[in-house]
Amino acid sequence: MLIKFEVTNFKNFENTFTFDFTDTKSYAFNSKCVQDKVVSKALIYGQNGVGKSNLGFAMFDLVSHLTSKNSGTENYQIYLNALSDNKLAEFVYVFKFGEQTLEYRYGKSSERALVYEKLSVDGIEYISIDRQVSSTATINLEGTENLKKDLSNSQISLVAYVKNNAILATDTVNSCFDAFVKFIDGMLLFRSLNNSFIGFEESGFKIEADIVNRGNLQDFQTFLNDAGVDCQLKFMVVKGVISIVFVFGRTHIPFYDIASTGTKSLALFYAWLQRVKSSNASFVFIDEFDAYYHQSLSALLIEKLRTIQPQVVLTTHNTSLMTNDLLRPDCYFLMNNKEIKSLANRTRKELRFAHNIEKMYKAGTFGV
Repeated sequence: MLIKFEVTNFKNFENTFTFDFTDTKSYAFNSKCVQDKVVSKALIYGQNGVGKSNLGFAMFDLVSHLTSKNSGTENYQIYLNALSDNKLAEFVYVFKFGEQTLEYRYGKSSERALVYEKLSVDGIEYISIDRQVSSTATINLEGTENLKKDLSNSQISLVAYVKNNAILATDTVNSCFDAFVKFIDGMLLFRSLNNSFIGFEESGFKIEADIVNRGNLQDFQTFLNDAGVDCQLKFMVVKGVISIVFVFGRTHIPFYDIASTGTKSLALFYAWLQRVKSSNASFVFIDEFDAYYHQSLSALLIEKLRTIQPQVVLTTHNTSLMTNDLLRPDCYFLMNNKEIKSLANRTRKELRFAHNIEKMYKAGTFGV
């Protein structure tokens, strides 16, 4: 699991910005939202412009140099903080795999220009390179002895280089490295406002064909019915193209011809949810996940997300979701352009299940 993330000099984050998933409390309710004292399901609140979307882009920056997955290049054209004289954006990720802690840190001058890179396990550095000083890499994992260490004229990621060219020996450190690689491969960011995504897959997919080909059409209909969209669905194939249609007696109308913006967004959510549940997804970040939803529908979707295995981070403006019935105070985070802290860590009051934390939020209990 990802237990801590830091970013400096990237987009609106001029100074070091830290997202700590381990600053949890011992609440007895909604315990599945926290695993091994690490937040597994998080909901982020913040005013427009504080950088909630940019936080997602920062956390998914490593997708571009560690995987062949979709990297959402269009989101990284403005890279460095405009106010800073620092020429590098710097990132730190700390993971917990079993009993081991892996730290991965690096600096870039642009999305593709990797300047330095370091990876350590339990405080011992195993992989490092700093092209500001030398093009010679340090690689101390068992099984990498024959790898070329001089990477002159190359800006390839050292971690990707090891991942793609070494057959690692079986030991605890290499197992931790392998878990890290698999975690990055399973990361997904998507936005409910459009069908754009980062990570997880190399290219997009057709939502209607994906639902039908997976045999999920009836389940999708039930999902929409549960969400308050009373409908009957079937699919048709016209010139080799699969289309989902609404059934009105003998009349069939293509789904995307009359579906509301919210219902289209639900189809996107459903399609990604099914792909996540049937794969080795590790970390899911959904930006503005409920932009088109009624509050009761938003709550329903959170309930569905609570049941999946990956860590989940959502951004929202909907304070009606701020309730102990869904998550818990150490899983709701308040963000500004300088810091992000949970409700539990923004007050000295002891928060209990019976507390109306939305009402407390609006009354200023948490300092906003």
